Amino acid sequence: MGGDAVLLILPADHLIRDSAAFSAAVDEARGLAQQGFLVTFGVTPTRAETGFGYIEAGEALSKKASTVKRFVEKPDPATAQAFVASGSYAWNSGMFCATADAIVEAMQRHAPEVLRAVEATLSATSTDRAPRLLDEAQFSLAPDLSFDHAVMEKAAKRAVVFGEFDWSDIGSWSAFAELIDADPQGNRVCGEAVLIDAHGCFVQSDRVVAAVGVDDLLVVDTPDALLISSRERAQDVKAVVRRLKLEAHATTVHHRTVHRPWGTFTVLEEGERFKIKRIVVKPGASLSLQMHHHRSEHWVVVSGMAKVQRDKEEIFVRPDESTYIRAGTVHRLSNPGAIDCVMIEIQAGDYVGEDDIVRLDDRYGRT
Repeated sequence: MGGDAVLLILPADHLIRDSAAFSAAVDEARGLAQQGFLVTFGVTPTRAETGFGYIEAGEALSKKASTVKRFVEKPDPATAQAFVASGSYAWNSGMFCATADAIVEAMQRHAPEVLRAVEATLSATSTDRAPRLLDEAQFSLAPDLSFDHAVMEKAAKRAVVFGEFDWSDIGSWSAFAELIDADPQGNRVCGEAVLIDAHGCFVQSDRVVAAVGVDDLLVVDTPDALLISSRERAQDVKAVVRRLKLEAHATTVHHRTVHRPWGTFTVLEEGERFKIKRIVVKPGASLSLQMHHHRSEHWVVVSGMAKVQRDKEEIFVRPDESTYIRAGTVHRLSNPGAIDCVMIEIQAGDYVGEDDIVRLDDRYGRT
């Protein structure tokens, strides 16, 4: 892949149902990208939305595309209404298309600090392991800047393709709620809820939620946290996240269920000097060879089979069997079988934080 390769950059939280219309827009964008444009996709507004950014169209390049005159951040209601009425503005979808060379050149000019951080990350990333995982420590040093702000708002040769496809930015709980059918009272439920005298509410939960005599509420109950908000303030969830980050809250670092290259672990319960996890290791996968300074671990296999290296000893642990890893013991957990290995881990010690891991060898390049 060379510098003339055309890249299509898509957020993970968007929903587009009309794939044929989207493909047509991508074809249009590809042609402009090959002419050296940095291309974004604009969506025709269907309402005066204050939660999206807008793109003002410039000179027409074709029936479906134009240059970009300017980007506008999330406007107030009156401004959003004026944008929609003018017909000259589109919602900024946050999707991009450009050649690799054009992106690198634009970043060299407008965001060199980001480019340097990415180059340093690639240099520090191991190339002799699969899958290739970016060096986490180095990548964490990259400036927290969006491509919109860092590059697109400053670039000279930029274009917008106006998409005729349906589009939903599921970047907020209100947007997600619109994907669910409403009951006669306007409530939308994902999960199980008992709603009495409630109107216009959205509820998502894995357990029963009861709401009585409330209107226009947003209730999201997850294993990590419970969110309760008025639906009109859904965008302000970001302020909650910022507050939690300032307080260095654990929920901003780890979910209750954490995905790793080898599988997952779920924290079932945690207290002073102990933590209980459910660990799932994929067939053929292996955790790093490691040791802990401050905690011991008891492992009970529920299903599948575990291969356990404990110092120089190697044992196999089957369902309803257990083993013990004393603090300071070099150990590794692997799954030699054809099905998931599911086990319960009980950690006990003076400190049970996730950073009490000394990795000695790792097939995923994390040592």
